[in-house]
Amino acid sequence: MKLLRAFTEHPATVGETYFGHLCQAGSFGLRMVFSGIACLLHGIFPFLFVTTGSDAVKGLHTEMSARRERALRGEVPIR
Repeated sequence: MKLLRAFTEHPATVGETYFGHLCQAGSFGLRMVFSGIACLLHGIFPFLFVTTGSDAVKGLHTEMSARRERALRGEVPIR
């Protein structure tokens, strides 16, 4: 089934099920949304959320890179 494969092929490359990948990607996405809102508020009120955006980007990059490296080594990502 081509349609089923469209939903499972990429998650399998990072050692995840469809639902595991949905949860992980959703977690990353929500963190990006909230840090984006913090950045917008920082633009209006420069004294608020001074490092929130950059901290979020650094943290997400570190976590995503580590997950990718584990997947490339064939290790199961930490859930």
